[in-house]
Amino acid sequence: MNIRHAEPADHARVAEVIDDWWGGRHMRDMFPRLFFAHFRETSFVAEEEEGKLAAFLCGFLSQTHADEAYIHFAGVAPEHRGAGLARELYERFFAVAREHGRTTVRCVTAPVNTGSLAFHRRLGFEIEDEMQHYDGAGESRVLLVKTL
Repeated sequence: MNIRHAEPADHARVAEVIDDWWGGRHMRDMFPRLFFAHFRETSFVAEEEEGKLAAFLCGFLSQTHADEAYIHFAGVAPEHRGAGLARELYERFFAVAREHGRTTVRCVTAPVNTGSLAFHRRLGFEIEDEMQHYDGAGESRVLLVKTL
């Protein structure tokens, strides 16, 4: 597996599979190209040896809170789940965050995404809050936080 920083050209590859990786849920609109154009140092892509996309993580260092970093989106191809690939991407993100003096990482997930909640808890994230209408009417989210 090759893990590297994301490139703008990777956006189209992720956009092509993101809805399928989320079991048909419409996720594409929550994943703009700007993450692979402006947050390359904190965004990663994992590829199989033959170049097939296996996973990705998009995050950034907060401009508002100098001690925080945020993971916006992470996904793993169904055939690669359970092998530690997501953990490796998160650990790489944590390392970049630490290098920049960040002590807190935040992210959100949908309350119905129990797999995501369990994964984040295994990585040491804690549930900070659950907010109704976080992303608009009917779009509740669980707010997660981890101290590095």
